[in-house]
Amino acid sequence: METKTNEIELVKNQAAVTFQVVSLNIEGITHEESMIFPNNEANCMNWILGHLIYIRNAFLNILGAESVWDAEKFSYYNRGEIALDRQSEFVNFEDLKSYLKESQDRLEAKLNTLESFAPEQVKDISTLCFHEIYHTGQFGYLRRILGKPGAIR
Repeated sequence: METKTNEIELVKNQAAVTFQVVSLNIEGITHEESMIFPNNEANCMNWILGHLIYIRNAFLNILGAESVWDAEKFSYYNRGEIALDRQSEFVNFEDLKSYLKESQDRLEAKLNTLESFAPEQVKDISTLCFHEIYHTGQFGYLRRILGKPGAIR
């Protein structure tokens, strides 16, 4: 029986926990709610979820897996975009949830095929894991701002 390296197992666990926490926090959020910009300034839940998926596509690509969408077509979710100025282009929140699930499935499938990461990938992979953790925490706050009960108990 072959075993995966600890780094593969660590990233698999991180991706699974992140997906679970995001999924709990976006459960029951409507598209209209996902489009609310706190203080008419902070990024809305729709943009943050789209951004998470956008960057996760880069994660998939680094590992040699296919993206769930075309980066150019969904560029309004890229880092540095002013979400408030591009909100008319955003994807329906239910569709974003499907893209998140698809990205999770592809990430898990790819990680299950790997024995280890190439040394030149480790820094990028660790940064991308941190990126997911950073944005995952934002969903909990946004959920409460929308008047929903906390999802993590």
